[in-house]
Amino acid sequence: MSYTSGTKRRAVFPFTAIVGQQEMKLALILNVIDPKIGGVMIMGDRGTGKSTTIRALADLLPEIPIVANDPFNSHPSEPDLMSDDIRQRLLQGENIPVAQKKVEMIDLPLGATEDRVCGTIDIEKALSEGVKAFEPGLLAKANRGILYVDEVNLLDDHLVDVLLDSAASGWNTVEREGISIRHPARFVLVGSGNPEEGELRPQLLDRFGMHSEIRTVREPALRVQIVEQRSEFDKNPSEFLARYKIEQEELQQRIVNAQKLLTQLNIDYNLRVNISEVCSELNVDGLRGDIVTNHAAKALTAFEGRTEVTVEDIQRVITLCLRHRLRKDPLEAIDSGYKVEKAFSRVFGVATSEDTAQANSKK
Repeated sequence: MSYTSGTKRRAVFPFTAIVGQQEMKLALILNVIDPKIGGVMIMGDRGTGKSTTIRALADLLPEIPIVANDPFNSHPSEPDLMSDDIRQRLLQGENIPVAQKKVEMIDLPLGATEDRVCGTIDIEKALSEGVKAFEPGLLAKANRGILYVDEVNLLDDHLVDVLLDSAASGWNTVEREGISIRHPARFVLVGSGNPEEGELRPQLLDRFGMHSEIRTVREPALRVQIVEQRSEFDKNPSEFLARYKIEQEELQQRIVNAQKLLTQLNIDYNLRVNISEVCSELNVDGLRGDIVTNHAAKALTAFEGRTEVTVEDIQRVITLCLRHRLRKDPLEAIDSGYKVEKAFSRVFGVATSEDTAQANSKK
């Protein structure tokens, strides 16, 4: 997983070796299986391995076919994933060179300008030479990859809007002095932040598909395990990676199989009605909550290698999809999921995890 095309690369901590943080790992995997989920917002303490986990997931993914030397990582055959220029060349019958490339994880620095993110048009060159001179930005590099924004809650709201618009539409459009250029920008958007430094406005938060909460591991034995693993990895990366090679390959294959299986999935009409009933009962604005929950439940079912979505599948993802959509007041804290679980158990007629725990304690 750490080497590609005969080129030595920096070793990346293996995804399957990461201890705990199940909620974050599941949300990331589901977004990779189906990017239509709309990304994930990860909120939690500092030093909990957010960037390590995201980088590990990008490294886990298989190589993708791209048009060689194309700045937008255009797909060689799918029109929705290629630039207008490549599409035009294909229509003209031109032979397009194809290469394989590792899925990229692009880090968006906190002080990034809009030009750095979206790209710039060289007006002088456009006017003097009559060509659309475009300098691609980070959105171009992130096409068909993962765009990671740490401390997204400290980013300018306008820039967050731009990122979310591109993630939702799959395209980035740059306009200047009457000249307009667009390119594909299909990426998994991952934002992270520390709640102590402020939350995102509810309107922006709602546009992230899923919301994952992570906390510092409290159990001393697990903390020791995490520290020891990191120490072993730093001491001898290749030996550590070899130990997890089979698990990494198996997980990679599960993700690839799930992506293929996604088109064959079926979710019963009654289950879809129940999902919408939960959203309605929780007074979730708009239909984004309904849509994302459907997508996430299907992605989980595909990941499990099945074609029929069950109530359990929905139960595992619905809190991740809805908890951040309940806030109406910017000063109100995000519910940990209790309200969502309660509404889900009533509509679907199943016991909450709390009810189950109480029942077990009485035995």
